[in-house]
Amino acid sequence: MALSTLKLSASMTEGFKTNIKCSHDFVIDQPKPIGQGLGPNPLEVFLSSLPACLCALTRIITTQKKIALKGVNVEVEGDIDKDFLLGQTKEGRAGFTEIRVFVNLDADISKEEKEELLKEITKRCPIADNIANNTVIKSKL
Repeated sequence: MALSTLKLSASMTEGFKTNIKCSHDFVIDQPKPIGQGLGPNPLEVFLSSLPACLCALTRIITTQKKIALKGVNVEVEGDIDKDFLLGQTKEGRAGFTEIRVFVNLDADISKEEKEELLKEITKRCPIADNIANNTVIKSKL
């Protein structure tokens, strides 16, 4: 097994602006008037990681299979109970209750081949795997 450890850090000093330090630093925030609107909110960052990973895996797999990929477009929708995350109810859960992914593969292959390709892409996508399966999270002070 080729196990790798990815590391990044986050720091917040005022309001909701969170500075992310990684290979390409960026800011996560909340929209105005709650935050300053300086970047996407955490839910958008989380959801955006799925189509980004699916796109990357599409490129990797089509290159490996020598399929001429003209492009890929992925749209994602996620349903979440904001009352729970805001502490207004104890019923439900904090995470997305359903995530819907719509993929358009632009390649000269049949619909059946695209469906098989999408199965492999989804299976090999680390983000999809983390969403679909339990991953241990260890929080420490």
